[in-house]
Amino acid sequence: MTPERFTGPPPLLVGVMPDQHPEVLRTATQLAARLSAPMLCAYVDEASYLVEWDPARSAHRLSLHPEKDDEDVRAVTMGIRAVIEDAVGTAGDPAISWTLRTLAGDPARALARLAAETNAPMIIVGTSERGLAHRLSEALNGSVGAWLSHHQSRPVLVVPYRMPAHEDAG
Repeated sequence: MTPERFTGPPPLLVGVMPDQHPEVLRTATQLAARLSAPMLCAYVDEASYLVEWDPARSAHRLSLHPEKDDEDVRAVTMGIRAVIEDAVGTAGDPAISWTLRTLAGDPARALARLAAETNAPMIIVGTSERGLAHRLSEALNGSVGAWLSHHQSRPVLVVPYRMPAHEDAG
């Protein structure tokens, strides 16, 4: 399967990121298996921004951090790819097909564009993890799940970060 074309049902779009809580991919793979749908996983490099959007070709992006080169992005992408492979393997259904795309810019808007381009029936994202750094980031950047749920015509599944009650410090 190529990253651009899917045969059969349209893919479930899954927002992924480094060190994301595993419930997101676990939930996405279970849903994909039940629906017999492929998964299109998308990582959005927030350090880049989109300067040209052409669905027929790759998007051209510029880095907000020029010292961060493509090798850094490739290393992150390879790490995410390994996590996805593990999640799909753990699901125990070899029929789950998936691909990974790296996008640029604002995560919510990039996911929305990709969902429209691929006619994804659903977008699956996770909630922010607990902690001051994550709260500050969400306060400054906004919640991807909240933005998508208010600006999409397709369903958005926001998978909560689950933590045992005895470990939940707020």
